[in-house]
Amino acid sequence: MYIIVGLGNPGKEYEHTRHNAGFDTIDILADRFNIDVTKKKFQALIGDGVINNKRVILVKPQTFMNLSGNSLHEILSFYHLTNEDFMVVYDDIDLDIGNMRVRTKGSAGGHNGIKSIISQVGSDVFDRIKIGVGAKKENSDLADHVLSKMSKEDRKEFDETLEKVCDAICDRLDNDMNYIMNKYNAKKEK
Repeated sequence: MYIIVGLGNPGKEYEHTRHNAGFDTIDILADRFNIDVTKKKFQALIGDGVINNKRVILVKPQTFMNLSGNSLHEILSFYHLTNEDFMVVYDDIDLDIGNMRVRTKGSAGGHNGIKSIISQVGSDVFDRIKIGVGAKKENSDLADHVLSKMSKEDRKEFDETLEKVCDAICDRLDNDMNYIMNKYNAKKEK
C-alpha cells in the first residue's frame, strides 16, 4: 500500500489557489483512476483505489495546512506504515510555475504543512514532489500570494505541470526515487 497525500486547505474559498496544488493533484489522480476521494476518515478526505496494479490511498487532509501532519500520522499508525510508504505533494514558492521538484528528504523550507508532517512523523526523510507556484511579488504578503488564484496563462501552464506530477507519481509506484528524480527534475526552459 502506498499513501499519496496532497496538501491544501479545505473550503470553497481555497479551491484552485496556489496553496492547494496538492489537492488539485489528488483530484487529477482520482479522475484518471476513478478513485472516489470523499470518505471522511483520519481528519481527511480519502479514497482507496488501484494505480499500476498497486493499492493506493489518496489523501486530502482537512485539518488546514498547518496541521497536515496530524492526518498523515493517524493514517500511518492505523495501517502500520513507515516513511517509505507515502509521498507528499505540495506547492513551492521557490519554484517557478511550470517546474516541479522530486525529493526524498529535506527541510520544510518554510512550508507549514511540511513542518507539521516532519514533526508528526519524526523525520524529514520521505518522498515528496514540490510544485512551482512562483515567488510572491516584492512588498506583498506571502499568505495573500499562496491563497491567490493564478492568471489564465499561468493556470494553463500550472495544469500541464500537475499532469506531469501525476505521471511522476504513477512512475514512482513502479520505480525507485532515483529514477523519478532523474526523469522529472529537469528545469523547464522559459
